[in-house]
Amino acid sequence: MNEQKFFSDYILDFIEYLEVEGGRMPKTAENYKFYLDRFVEFAGDIPVADMNPELLRKYRLWLNRYETERGETLSMITQSYHLIALRGFLRYLMRRDIPSMSPDKIELPKVHRKQVTFLHYDEVMRLLEQINCSDEVGLRDRAIIELLFSSGLRVSELVNLNKDHVNTKRREFMVRGKGQKDRPVFISKSAAEWVEKYLDARTDTLIPLFIGYSKNATPSTDGDYRRLTARSIQRLVQKYARLAGITKHVSPHTMRHSFATDLLMNGADIRSVQSMLGHSSIATTQIYTHVTDAHLKDVHERFHSES
Repeated sequence: MNEQKFFSDYILDFIEYLEVEGGRMPKTAENYKFYLDRFVEFAGDIPVADMNPELLRKYRLWLNRYETERGETLSMITQSYHLIALRGFLRYLMRRDIPSMSPDKIELPKVHRKQVTFLHYDEVMRLLEQINCSDEVGLRDRAIIELLFSSGLRVSELVNLNKDHVNTKRREFMVRGKGQKDRPVFISKSAAEWVEKYLDARTDTLIPLFIGYSKNATPSTDGDYRRLTARSIQRLVQKYARLAGITKHVSPHTMRHSFATDLLMNGADIRSVQSMLGHSSIATTQIYTHVTDAHLKDVHERFHSES
């Protein structure tokens, strides 16, 4: 008699597989584990062979009715993430010839993406004007926002940059993004100059490109304790947007949206923008067409003789 294998017997193996062979970032793997643990919360630690379409149907209904401790329900996109994790897990079992339900049985709900929030060029300039560049912190903040708008970097990519990563002379460098994929990044002359000004003001010998100046920072074993965090960058972007009188929600990702939108509005083709953003699928980049379509309508009305 074959020994039954349960969900918990394979979840950790699957998470390690995602990182080692799948090339996923540790945070992504951690999220997958969270979603799979939630399935176990619903179904119990059942044998993987017992997974079936009826159980899946009940799980989807459970997710749709789920409430957090704060009484909040799960958005449709969050429910999709749970199903994506489960589908990936089942696909992993199938690769290992472990009997379970086919991953093709899981159909994802159609999710309507929210309209992207972006800043117009003049809003970016207003934001930059709020930064007092008379000290090292101000120079750092200016370099960060210039770099975000100029390059379209994800905040996770930005915080992992070291001083020797950015070539300010050639104004291009390589970055490792999602899925451990490398892509070229290009920056403006202005961004390169502000990065140089910031580095010239630095007197430390630390490796990270952007560091924190908190007096409460404590050393860590890897000597990387001063590296600025994504949360810190989010706070400083919001701070300068507020000072500039910008009422819309502004985050580091807003700067990435602004980078892509600015390129498309100025005539860049969507495939090139896809490459510069590091999107694996053109469908992801097409969220910006809603923005640029509205821009084209405005151009048509302003310049077409029969408008």
